[in-house]
Amino acid sequence: MTAVVDVQPGGARPDTGHRRAAGGRWFSRIPYAVLALYVVVGGVGPLLLDYNPVRVSLDDRLLSPGSQLASGGIAWLGTDGLGRDVLAQVVYGARTSMIIGVSTVVVCCVIGVAIGVVAGYVGGWLDTVLARGIDILLAFPAILLTIVIAGAFQRSVLVVVIALSATAWISFARVTRGVALSMRERAWIDAARVLGVRPASILVRHILPLTAGPVVALATLEFALVVLAEAGLSFLGIGLPNSAVSWGQTIANGKQYLESAWWISALPGVALSLLIINIGILGDQLTARYGRGHLR
Repeated sequence: MTAVVDVQPGGARPDTGHRRAAGGRWFSRIPYAVLALYVVVGGVGPLLLDYNPVRVSLDDRLLSPGSQLASGGIAWLGTDGLGRDVLAQVVYGARTSMIIGVSTVVVCCVIGVAIGVVAGYVGGWLDTVLARGIDILLAFPAILLTIVIAGAFQRSVLVVVIALSATAWISFARVTRGVALSMRERAWIDAARVLGVRPASILVRHILPLTAGPVVALATLEFALVVLAEAGLSFLGIGLPNSAVSWGQTIANGKQYLESAWWISALPGVALSLLIINIGILGDQLTARYGRGHLR
């Protein structure tokens, strides 16, 4: 007996498209899983690992990954030039990056959305002042302004957040201003004005919810940039104090041992790169979903 197989035109099996779609959905979820892993590591890891950045152990200097510590434990990712555990530095650095990244994005989102929505809806001289102010800030290199602010004050997490927020809010203001400009002339907005609805209520109930999609997409991209900028400041030694743990500090501490102890700089660098890459992929997905036009 001859078996009959239903083959679609072009020789493709009927379930090929479903398999490809399932594979695409699975691949698109990887950034969410990676980001969730970093959140768990940064939130729970410091509770499980006892680490003091000012504590040194010269007997454990430059141990390779998997080596036995003098105290009896195992250095799964090796140790640095002062005998400190690299795994603990990666875990504590994840917490630092999450705290600074989320704090900076929240500050920029609140300031940028408030300014952008109000200026776009009101228009007139207020919108003109905002546009000129943004042009002036964009004339200065963002990283240079960040370095100046971070270097002018004593090193702390608050100073880093302020320095990174100095220019990052501009993107949120530009996006929400564009949404408000396009929405303020719509029919339902005119109807709300005719009915006597207060401008504050129009902004909160009719315009602000429409900025949620573009703002979320932009927030993921800005989060990646903030984490990378914080690592850069810490690498230069003008970001966080020595009592804090940052991937940038760990990478900087290992640069003199690249030939003999590559893991000190390489492993935190890999952790940083994986986070930035997956957040970038997630941001591209959200940008494609909510439209690129608002993010220009």
